[in-house]
Amino acid sequence: MSISSRFTVGVHILALIELNKEGISSSEFLAGSVNTNPTLIRKIIGMLKRSNLIKVKPGIAGAKLAKEPSFITLLDVYKAVDVVQEKELFNVHDNPNPNCPVGRNIQDSITPVLSSAQLALEKVLANVTIESIVKDIFEKENFNTIID
Repeated sequence: MSISSRFTVGVHILALIELNKEGISSSEFLAGSVNTNPTLIRKIIGMLKRSNLIKVKPGIAGAKLAKEPSFITLLDVYKAVDVVQEKELFNVHDNPNPNCPVGRNIQDSITPVLSSAQLALEKVLANVTIESIVKDIFEKENFNTIID
């Protein structure tokens, strides 16, 4: 099982909107970069909009970031696109055999470890911004313009 690709597509959308801030970031344009269909992009844009990460105007093509990229963290995106509910990244199997010593104790033994792992992941995501992703893309592409 892996985290839904909605997360990385959401990051992709936000980074591209920032890089294309002087242009029009329509769902068709964004879908071309993600290499998917515009319907999926519109669905994720709706999620990002509900979380106040982007702004869109009805009847007008394009989306803009709702706040500076330095104030949008990957954790914001992770939460916006409903990757997982709080403390539910890992699912522990239901109804283990209570007649088995492992079955009786596995949930209580593993749940604290899994909760700590999810908190660690979320802490890392909270410390990375869209701005840092965009800067990294600039460096990899050797753009002549530097984002401040």
